[in-house]
Amino acid sequence: MRDDSFHVFDTTLRDGAQREGINLRVSDKLAIAQLLDDFGVAFIEGGWPGANPKDTEFFQRASRELTLRHAQLTAFGATRRAGGKAADDPQVAALRDSGAPVVTLVAKSDDRHVERALRTTLDENLAMVADTVSYLREHGQRVFVDCEHFFDGYRHNPSYALDVVRAAAEAGADVVVLCDTNGGMLPSDVFRTVTEVREATGARLGVHAQDDTGCAVANTLAAVEAGATHVQCTANGYGERVGNANLFSVVGALALKHGRDVLPEGCLGEMTRVSHAIAEIVNLAPDTHQPYVGVSAFAHKAGLHASAIKVDPDLYQHTDPELVGNSMRMLVSDMAGRASIELKAKELGLDLSGDRTLSGRVVDRVKGLELSGYSFEAADASLELLLREEMGRPVRYFGTESWRVLTERRPRKDTSPLTSEYESLTEATVKLTVKGERVIATAEGNGPVNALDRALRSSMEGVYPELARLELTDYKVRILEGSSGTNAITRTLITFGDGAGEWTTVGVGANVVDASWVALEQAFTYGLLRQGYPQE
Repeated sequence: MRDDSFHVFDTTLRDGAQREGINLRVSDKLAIAQLLDDFGVAFIEGGWPGANPKDTEFFQRASRELTLRHAQLTAFGATRRAGGKAADDPQVAALRDSGAPVVTLVAKSDDRHVERALRTTLDENLAMVADTVSYLREHGQRVFVDCEHFFDGYRHNPSYALDVVRAAAEAGADVVVLCDTNGGMLPSDVFRTVTEVREATGARLGVHAQDDTGCAVANTLAAVEAGATHVQCTANGYGERVGNANLFSVVGALALKHGRDVLPEGCLGEMTRVSHAIAEIVNLAPDTHQPYVGVSAFAHKAGLHASAIKVDPDLYQHTDPELVGNSMRMLVSDMAGRASIELKAKELGLDLSGDRTLSGRVVDRVKGLELSGYSFEAADASLELLLREEMGRPVRYFGTESWRVLTERRPRKDTSPLTSEYESLTEATVKLTVKGERVIATAEGNGPVNALDRALRSSMEGVYPELARLELTDYKVRILEGSSGTNAITRTLITFGDGAGEWTTVGVGANVVDASWVALEQAFTYGLLRQGYPQE
């Protein structure tokens, strides 16, 4: 049976879903719940059954469709209404009938909220807490109580805030959660308050921290140090306003820094995968600089760092990235030295370590290109092609004689109030040498880059049929500093995929079409290299 001495409690499906821009379907919630169970959290708060049809449907479907190995589903709701009885309250009945083995009740613990928001007496609020907890316990459900606005209430009227904790605990609540609902606390405040409450009440305490001061993770860890044994978090820190305590940062700190056994064996390594998968489901780009799980969390750029890492990775990393399912990356830039280049080459499957002259030459070339506007940090494919060239093994499948792009703007034949009276038509022509043969191809497209892409494919697909599998998946443009106004250098990053993986190339030019052509040439070249074609 799982150790119940410490709880990792996730509230992504309820509190996290309150983040601006997140709108989860029931199927999304089910998928996220399965991922959270893979990560090994103890409790997953699924929502508020009875309060809205979506959450009610979630609990109905969860009982049929979810197979949870580690977690228990938790239903969220409020204490009974003032002046009534828990047995007669329809919202309490919805919690009872939700099928969830655990219920989390939100209760007012700040006397000002009791009198101004609930518009009832302090004694009646205590009765609401005790009655609801007792009723649900009698019906076989485990109960956690979230004391809303606890830290603010404790500052204003500590005696009453403590009375709420005692009322919940004495009625049978397993955990009383102290909530920093406004997110305004600092770690020292949290540590002191949790210590005082634990000593005054003897209740088992948890913590729920919002991140309005940027301290939610630190506040959660401070509460644990003060004796809290239940932490409420959300995946990637999603939540209302600026968010909640980040589940992955909290678990990473507890497991790797405090040595606490907070997850089932083998689950910590799922952290990065689960974080990114949840980000995809909620349709938010994963935070590249998020602790532990971000793609840049263990990325090293400075040459000084790389020199030390070459000797011992632990010299510049706070933990082994593989423990959380991440990996170390070396970034190559104008800050790079020979060690950075050698480590990055090794990451790409190339060995430069035995040739200091070669690695020094690559360093000089990279720095020169970066000075002219290139950036290889996100363009591993371009860097690998450069490395192969400097190693005397250039990759070449075609040669470019010339290319041109024509864009025609003309009146639209059939217009409507919703369309422009003009339309644009772009045509690209490329002249290449492929397998010793001169090839000319022309194609139309939706803009110059699309037209060049199509013309390149058209010119070579007869020789390299695998080009049909290549798909442009991302395209970014950045205008760099120029001597004046529109006289600026343009850098493009182009990402292609072939169904088995993705790669990114970089191009720089006097305009967006020039830069895009450079990146396209490299993208197609690298794609053919991945397919294993012999070179010219």
